[in-house]
Amino acid sequence: MKQGAGFRKKTIRDIKLNNKTVLVRVDFNVPIESGKITDDYRIRKSIPTIEYLLSKKCKIILCSHLGRPKSYNDRELSLSACAKRLGRLLGKDVCFTESSVGPDAASAARSLKQGEILLLENLRFNREEEANNSTFAKSLAALADVFVQDAFGVVHRAHASTDAVTRYLPSVAGLLLEKEVTTISAVMNNPDRPLMAIIGGAKISDKIDILNRFVEIADVVVVGGAMANTFLLAQDIKIGKSLALDEEIPLAEEIIEKAQAKSRKQRFTFYVPQDGVVATKIDSHAKTRIVDWDAHVIANIESYPLRPPRRSGEVLADEMILDIGPFSGAFIAGSMQLANTVVWNGTMGVTETNGVQGPVGPFAHGTDMIVDAMLGEYGHKPFTVVGGGDTVGYIEEHGLVDNFGHVSTGGGASMELMSGKKLPGVEALLDK
Repeated sequence: MKQGAGFRKKTIRDIKLNNKTVLVRVDFNVPIESGKITDDYRIRKSIPTIEYLLSKKCKIILCSHLGRPKSYNDRELSLSACAKRLGRLLGKDVCFTESSVGPDAASAARSLKQGEILLLENLRFNREEEANNSTFAKSLAALADVFVQDAFGVVHRAHASTDAVTRYLPSVAGLLLEKEVTTISAVMNNPDRPLMAIIGGAKISDKIDILNRFVEIADVVVVGGAMANTFLLAQDIKIGKSLALDEEIPLAEEIIEKAQAKSRKQRFTFYVPQDGVVATKIDSHAKTRIVDWDAHVIANIESYPLRPPRRSGEVLADEMILDIGPFSGAFIAGSMQLANTVVWNGTMGVTETNGVQGPVGPFAHGTDMIVDAMLGEYGHKPFTVVGGGDTVGYIEEHGLVDNFGHVSTGGGASMELMSGKKLPGVEALLDK
């Protein structure tokens, strides 16, 4: 990967921290079922910053949100399980307090000794957190000498623990935040070309900004998932009862027009799946078939041979497109052999449906094929950047997270950064 312009905000390496009490905003918004953490990826990614602060003999106070609590005391969303998991990962005790501000939190913070860690209770148990309330932020700031922002997953939100708190403490970035911003910015501003973007998901409107940005800067753009259905509708291709939004057809047409205009000026590929796996229900035992519709790449390509168009069927009225087909998967994997950088956000099918035999579900084969291509199973291994909750969850579930170049901890934050938007939680930090 080429180097970008560098991180323009101060980090924990740029200030004196020895023996300081440090308030660290982490992102411990992890999945919990029956009180047990099912995926601790975000907790593990916070460890380099915590270990750096421990090396400086800091007193460390961690704060985070978890989920969307329905009340101020939603015990199912307590961070107590995260304190225990972090303690196991670090091999040391992590203290926990059942409040994030107030007398108990203040007392727990004062009791900390050098090299000790305290995790505050879920910030969102306080309505003031999401309201970016100054009084609440001031109470958080009163616990420490320095504020460290290391929760990339929330820096696109102006909350008390991402924005207002920085008005009351010297505020710098942690190591995870620095890595996320520099890696993603380098890929968007100075990529090792050819640059390929693979964008899935359900709604075009959710990803309209990132789609437009990649049409501008990428060499190849692939759309998949339910979003692709709307692009098919825009080309008058029948999609049965597949998920699609008629009101988004104008958005698809606008992107198609933009892609075609670019392809007339330079070599550029905008690819919509040419075949798909269809079924009448979303079920592990569903009877599936492959439908090959008469669609081609929207923007002409010269680097990959097109097969002759043929009509071997169409999606019937009671069928749904639930995955890309084998030709589309092979085309995407083949195109990836020419790419040096790949950005992936969104699976290609309904990957959460379990398989009857083996680990791959009936609608996950397309995603599985492009994952193999990204990991170099077909020869060439590009530098990969992966984002999006479902996408990261898929590779986590398959134990592959360490095999990719960069796996982002932020869904919305990574999309906003890729779209060229400023992140309030980053803008609020001290400049270098």
